[in-house]
Amino acid sequence: MALNNKHAVVTGGGSGVGAAIALKLANDEAKVTILGRRDKFLIETANKHKNIGWKACDVTNANDVEQCYTTIRKKYGKINIVIANAGVAFSKPFHKMSSKDVSSIMDVNLLGVFNSFKYALKDMESGGWGRMIAISSTAGLKGYSYVSAYCASKHAVIGLTRSLAIELAKKGITVNSICPSYIDTPMTERTIKNITKLTNLNTEEAIQELVASNPQERLIQPSEVAETISWLCKDSSNSINGQSISISGGET
Repeated sequence: MALNNKHAVVTGGGSGVGAAIALKLANDEAKVTILGRRDKFLIETANKHKNIGWKACDVTNANDVEQCYTTIRKKYGKINIVIANAGVAFSKPFHKMSSKDVSSIMDVNLLGVFNSFKYALKDMESGGWGRMIAISSTAGLKGYSYVSAYCASKHAVIGLTRSLAIELAKKGITVNSICPSYIDTPMTERTIKNITKLTNLNTEEAIQELVASNPQERLIQPSEVAETISWLCKDSSNSINGQSISISGGET
């Protein structure tokens, strides 16, 4: 089922899972705008498909997002789908964290989702149809040691999506979150390098540490997330609302 030229916005769309999502939606015949802070990666991804455009945007800045959306509507029209994928992560023992650490990760992982959704809402309401999907994490469903701020931010995202799903349920707009475990992306590569730097583990051993909680004992592929997003964007998923879909090989 094609997405019939619907306008989809993917934040953090220049690389990793965001790029995979953008390419999948473009192949589904959506018109896709990818947003991010680094022009180089946005251009590289946009050049891979004729249906993908790009715009530099800081999702933590409400005015920037609002102005960005005004600009991109001129190319592809009203925004029908928002994939709030932009996010950051770091690990640090709780006793070494500062309030700045917490606020900085909340700015991107929570406020960025809020802004990305808010400024597309009128478009979706006026069309009587919309999809808001946040990329959360299994860290939004449970706790992990040394990433308490990250877990808090992803729990907050799930709370936002669940509440908004109820609020918008009668307007033809669904709101869901996707909760992958570790994905095979550059962000995870940086995590692996950090583990090898701080421990005596080699790369393979570090990967095994990351996948230990996944019963399938493997990293999630970006394409698996992209395929789930594609399904949620189609009318066959109209009743899937307020869900936090775990893509984790059965992790509990």
